Amino acid sequence: MANVCPVCNNPIDPQDAACPQCGFKLQGSTQRFTPLTFGEDALMSTAKTKPTAVLHVVRGPQTGVSFKLGDKRLTIGRSPQCDIFLNDMTVSRMHASVYPCDSGYEISDEASFNGVWVNNNSVDTYLLADGDVVQIGAFCLVYKEE
Repeated sequence: MANVCPVCNNPIDPQDAACPQCGFKLQGSTQRFTPLTFGEDALMSTAKTKPTAVLHVVRGPQTGVSFKLGDKRLTIGRSPQCDIFLNDMTVSRMHASVYPCDSGYEISDEASFNGVWVNNNSVDTYLLADGDVVQIGAFCLVYKEE
């Protein structure tokens, strides 16, 4: 296969720094590469990444606020020491916690007075799914995977 200029398609010598016909600078142009090969183990490990998730407040005193869920347990409650501070008397000081697990995120009631409700069902521990509506006291939060 003969080397040709990418601009004017005239033949060029591989050692040329520029095309002798049009003057196109050949040095520093895109170079050839060889594709990387991965074993099935590497591909499978990248496919099992956990989704990032957010709790969006859609009803209650803090409507419009979003809480990003990470890789550690977050506490939810009326106490200012909680990671997710919901300031309302219908929320217990330490009401619930949300934490990552193998399948996504789980929410647990922490012996609160009014309980944790997901999709209008009272729960002790629940594996959240995209679009679930969580009610904690006067607050409604929507769980979204992003």
